[in-house]
Parts: sequence; structure tokens; C-alpha cells
Amino acid sequence: MTLPNTTASCLDPIALERLQELDPSGANKLIERVVAAYLKALDRMLPELSEARGETLDLNVVRHISHTLKSSSASLGAMELSERCATIETMVRMGQTEGLDVLLDGMLEQVALVRQALLDLSPNAS
Repeated sequence: MTLPNTTASCLDPIALERLQELDPSGANKLIERVVAAYLKALDRMLPELSEARGETLDLNVVRHISHTLKSSSASLGAMELSERCATIETMVRMGQTEGLDVLLDGMLEQVALVRQALLDLSPNAS
């Protein structure tokens, strides 16, 4: 699998190859379906995260979303995003909120990069 330039910068090709090995011929469109599910989940979770960051910070929602994104991002090879999510999840579990906004902003910037890379990889998944 040859990755577009934007993809190569934020998605681990080995993780993508592992996914591709599950559907070597591409007949089942596994990667497209996984990407579509991931993007749909982002469309659902990001507004929830935005609301959770409102006037009263809802740490349970932040923890849940960071935990969910940590795992699903890793499975698609978005390792930097997964690591950011892990850091946020750990902070929230420990009740630390100082600097959380900056980390969440960084996570959202990485989400945008990953989203674009996935769209480049599988344009029909949107």
C-alpha cells in the first residue's frame, strides 16, 4: 500500500498493512469500512467533547472520548493521536485539569490531520 504524503506523516504504515492483511484483495473494502466507521465516530464524539468543555468541564465525557479515541486511533495507525489521548485520559483519571485545555486543543489539531489523512487514503469513506 502506498500512502499519500499527508497520510505518511501521521499514520503508521505498519498498522495500515496489518489492517490490509485482513482483506488482502480489498474485496470486502475493510479499510474503507473501518475508516468510515472511525470518521462517523469522530462526527459524533467531537461535538460531545466540545459540549463537555463548556462552562462546567465534564471530565467523565473527556475521559470516555479520550479513551475511545486512544484505542480506535491506534488501530488505524494514528499513533501520535493515540498517545495524546492516552495522556489526556491519564490526566483526567488523576483529576488533573491544569493544562488540559492545551492538550485537548493539540488533540483536536491532530484529529484534523488524521481525518484528512484518512480521507486521502480512502476518499469514498466520507
